[in-house]
Amino acid sequence: MAARNRMPPWHEKILLANGREVLVRPIRPEDAVPLRAAFVLLEPDEVRQRFLHPMKELGVEQAERLTRPDPRREFALVAAEPLPPGEALVGAVARIAIDDNGRDAEFAILVSHYVNGMGLGRHLMRRLVRWAKGRKVLRIYGEVLESNLPMQALAASLGFQREYSGDPGMIRMVLELPPPKPKLPPPLPGMAAASR
Repeated sequence: MAARNRMPPWHEKILLANGREVLVRPIRPEDAVPLRAAFVLLEPDEVRQRFLHPMKELGVEQAERLTRPDPRREFALVAAEPLPPGEALVGAVARIAIDDNGRDAEFAILVSHYVNGMGLGRHLMRRLVRWAKGRKVLRIYGEVLESNLPMQALAASLGFQREYSGDPGMIRMVLELPPPKPKLPPPLPGMAAASR
């Protein structure tokens, strides 16, 4: 009976502190239009903290790019109303992309002021870290404005360290992940008995 209520991978319903329910799920191409619509509702400071420069709108091409991550090296989640994609208002987006070296990955998170301060950013960051571990990433980093103290505090509370960024006014938050444990071959028959 419980199997009927099972959700697809990376899908989960979360009850926020304000009593609203959001669905955290992988981003989909149908989210491009709602993302563009939600973008104009963001405050200028929210946009600057995520995109690191002012933007009046999210362009069609940029929205298409955000909603079609390369599954081999990118992962993106949205926190949206529990409605079908294309109809649901998106309140938060979290993205991670593996660098060409295959060891490092850059994160970015945007949580709108409508759902800010309710633990959603922390939840999304934990999901990005989990995905990165599954891809055997060794280091997660994100460029954060020096003035974005809430994002720095969130990252630090999850074990990220501050590093100098080459860009003025920026801080790089870095999380070193333990290397994956090597898979040991199964013991040969008779080996356990011989070692006694």
